[in-house]
Amino acid sequence: MRNWLLVVGLIALAIGLLWIGQGLGLVTWPRQSFMINQIQWAGYGAALAALGLVLVWQSKR
Repeated sequence: MRNWLLVVGLIALAIGLLWIGQGLGLVTWPRQSFMINQIQWAGYGAALAALGLVLVWQSKR
């Protein structure tokens, strides 16, 4: 169970950071992404990254 939480948490954290970067216009990959420069995606990414951190933290308890 702990390994599963760690893997899912790290994936959620990575995707959340990507969404933050795309939402803020810092990451322009892929070029055709509808998420680039859309600030709401930075918010969604922050929430997903926070969830990922919680899962990683729970896997270490």
